[in-house]
Amino acid sequence: MEKYQMFIDGKFVDASTGETRPTYNPATEEPIAEIPVGTEADAKMAIEAARKSFDSGVWSSMRPKERAARLMKAISLIEEKEGELALLETMDAGATIRKTTLQDIPYSIEHFKNIVEMGERIPEYEPLPWIEFPTVSWNFVNREPLGVCVGIIPWNFPMLMAVWKTAPALIMGNSLVLKPATPTPLTALELAKIMAQCDIPPGVFNVLTGPGSKLGNELCTNPMVDKIGLTGSTQTGRQVMRLASDTVKKVTLELGGKSPTIILEDADLEVAVDGALFGSFFHAGQVCESGTRCFVPSSIYDEFMNRMKERVTKIHVGDPMDIETTMGPVISETQLKTILKYIEIGKKEGAQCTVGGKQPAHLKKGYFIEPTIFEGVTNDMTIAREEIFGPVLSVIKYDSVDEAISMANDSIYGLGGSIFTRDIPYAIQIAKRLRTGTVWINDYHLLNAKAPFGGYKQSGVGRELGLHGLLEFTHTKHIHVDLGLDRSQKFWFDFLFND
Repeated sequence: MEKYQMFIDGKFVDASTGETRPTYNPATEEPIAEIPVGTEADAKMAIEAARKSFDSGVWSSMRPKERAARLMKAISLIEEKEGELALLETMDAGATIRKTTLQDIPYSIEHFKNIVEMGERIPEYEPLPWIEFPTVSWNFVNREPLGVCVGIIPWNFPMLMAVWKTAPALIMGNSLVLKPATPTPLTALELAKIMAQCDIPPGVFNVLTGPGSKLGNELCTNPMVDKIGLTGSTQTGRQVMRLASDTVKKVTLELGGKSPTIILEDADLEVAVDGALFGSFFHAGQVCESGTRCFVPSSIYDEFMNRMKERVTKIHVGDPMDIETTMGPVISETQLKTILKYIEIGKKEGAQCTVGGKQPAHLKKGYFIEPTIFEGVTNDMTIAREEIFGPVLSVIKYDSVDEAISMANDSIYGLGGSIFTRDIPYAIQIAKRLRTGTVWINDYHLLNAKAPFGGYKQSGVGRELGLHGLLEFTHTKHIHVDLGLDRSQKFWFDFLFND
């Protein structure tokens, strides 16, 4: 069993107390690695290293082209270890090997590359329109790195989330302290090994492991930190905002969701059924923007549900290391119990569990649960209101599109959503009416590195990816140059003096 170390100030180090803990494979419940349990003192050390590196200008003052060249080297090294990282992600996070091989690691590489290329092209200087009042002046905007950034990432897509926090922060000239989720730190720690080979100055990139209960307060309140980027639950986001408010830090929060999938009467049912199942059960439903509420018109409800119940039998739950498996375990026993609790709540509130709802009998170890479908759901039920973060889909009938849109928007969340129809112009009209940050039409889950991602309402603050996400890592400075150099031209000075 490999023993990992944290990466602070360009060195691999143990926790200051020497304490470690195992990380477990959720499919086998067996330990796979030992990781340090970081402390508040370790968090301070990482922040101080990041602050020193930023203030020195060794990275922040480097030309974007040079920063990009070093980060591109990291991308090449990730590509060389692609198979190893996919295997590690499967063992650590329970994702199926077909997903980590075909999606997780390739997506991480592609997003890293796109973000670096976009960041390199963003001009530091932005001219403003010519000003003639009260006199002629030259004005422009200068974009500058924020400073020290903290990236806190979740356990569902460990490598991809590490990339989402690392690539934009570094290409824009910041220094970063990255904290992976306690259950799934291994690919982030492997990323540290890669970055150590890329001539990244000490302190620019740091990886800190340990529970949020020990590290969170320091990371969110330390005055040397300029920005916090969190991907996590809405509850955690609220806490981060509270902690960050005392020092008025910039925050980017990508939080929970209860996303709607709206099926229209004219939808291609072959696409719509598979799309709705993919939207809900991909990665065992452990995706923040999962389409966990499916709105189906009454006129096609029976046909749609018959097809859905037949297609769900093609989802193979089992050993994620088997290429034939299409759905692996959830992340932990705690998460499994939470999902089972919500299933019981759904039944008690009157919904009918017509598919799944229990642990597979043939799997004696691991945190597995069957894909679960509830019918007879109303939009006010707990299973339609609260984020479950597991493979549980609520199907809700509707009679008019306006009714479907109203129910879709009746949520504290607004992260994702989808529409299935053959009428694309009409779908775009509906998409504009949905109060959500991303809308897929005849698709689900595909995220474009060049497009912004984030939420409305309690699904988050700010955006990741694309130009919008990159600019979240910059300060915007206005510089005004008055071109009237003679004192006599500056009549506004005389507002103060009475010579």
